[in-house]
Amino acid sequence: MSSPGVEPTPVRRPAEWDQLELAVRRLMDEYQQWKRRALAAEARLREVEATLREVSSGALDPIALSERIETLEAENRDLRNRLGRGRETIERILARLQFLEEER
Repeated sequence: MSSPGVEPTPVRRPAEWDQLELAVRRLMDEYQQWKRRALAAEARLREVEATLREVSSGALDPIALSERIETLEAENRDLRNRLGRGRETIERILARLQFLEEER
């Protein structure tokens, strides 16, 4: 019990304590980043191992997979080209609208 009128003395932490606390926080953040990366790598490894088992067992045909990848890559190129042309068309329309707006 404290006496009336007597204030408790504030506890001072040494300056090094703040530095240590900051270092520990940084280490914990870095640990969490590495942990996420490790978990993602382990998941990817499981996927690769499963795919390898399927290819080894004959359930997946690597040649068919390769052909499918080529087809999908060609579709992606086509879609990117179409998006680029669409973007150009939109930019031309916007330029015309801006011109018409300025003419008013």
